[in-house]
Amino acid sequence: MTEATAAAVSAGPQTPAQTDGGDAAPGRSLSQDAWRQLRRRPLFWLSALLIGVFTLMALFPSLFTSADPEYGQLLRSNQSPGTDGAIFGFDHLGRDIYARCIYATRASMMVGVLTTIATTTLGSLLGILAGFYGGWLDAVLSRLTDMIFAIPMLLGGILFMSTFPNRPNDPYLQIVLKVVLVLMIFGWPGIARLMRSSVLQVKQNEYVQAARALGASPVRIIGQHILPNAMAPVIVVATINLGAYIAAEATLSFLGIGLQYPATSWGTAINEATQWYQVYPHNLLFPSVFLSLCVLAFMTLGDAVRDAFDPKQR
Repeated sequence: MTEATAAAVSAGPQTPAQTDGGDAAPGRSLSQDAWRQLRRRPLFWLSALLIGVFTLMALFPSLFTSADPEYGQLLRSNQSPGTDGAIFGFDHLGRDIYARCIYATRASMMVGVLTTIATTTLGSLLGILAGFYGGWLDAVLSRLTDMIFAIPMLLGGILFMSTFPNRPNDPYLQIVLKVVLVLMIFGWPGIARLMRSSVLQVKQNEYVQAARALGASPVRIIGQHILPNAMAPVIVVATINLGAYIAAEATLSFLGIGLQYPATSWGTAINEATQWYQVYPHNLLFPSVFLSLCVLAFMTLGDAVRDAFDPKQR
């Protein structure tokens, strides 16, 4: 036995912790490998930081401003940024634009998060049923998905909200949930189609066939084997969609058929500023910046997660 061979035998088998940490290191799951990719990307941390700040704004707006977003004085109408301590100035009713942008985060974020949860839950459920059982159930659900998918989400939202408009005295939560319902109705087909294709790929794997052979129930197979391995692409798309839902809510509110008082969002602030933007552009600028940064943060985060879970992008 040579000295090199003896040294290798005495050192024993190399464990995953002794490897160089490259992408091919053994003993690492897909999620662990994706996390290693994500934490090396500055854009991931930047988008996560922005999302964290917007989340704090939505949950604890008083941490960022002590001003009342609904209190207005006509003497301060349309005053420029920096006047009387208002860093963003005042709107046409003399209300603090900065305070309104902060408090508008709650409604916009709530619509985005609740719509994402609703569309992901419904779309995943229908996609799993269609992909796992197949047959006539797959045919019916696929045709239903195609029918809803053919209707653009904004067009469907405009038609729905125009038919069932909000009333001035409606409760805050009811106004928000109505917009969530509209976006959910026209937003789930994309998730359902993605989940169906993912389930069709996963259920052909050997561990699923082995579970069937051992007599596992369909619920057990779906819950323990198919769902954990089919959710990764759905999570990526749902993250990107969250930003799209916030933008869709802003569009509906800008048209005057989305969120209304007492709910305040960036879309309603932009809608109120349109008649003054040529003379007082700060009314329109700052809500638009908040909206753009929030949507960009979620879409950038979704792109980073997608690249991390896709080996071809590495």
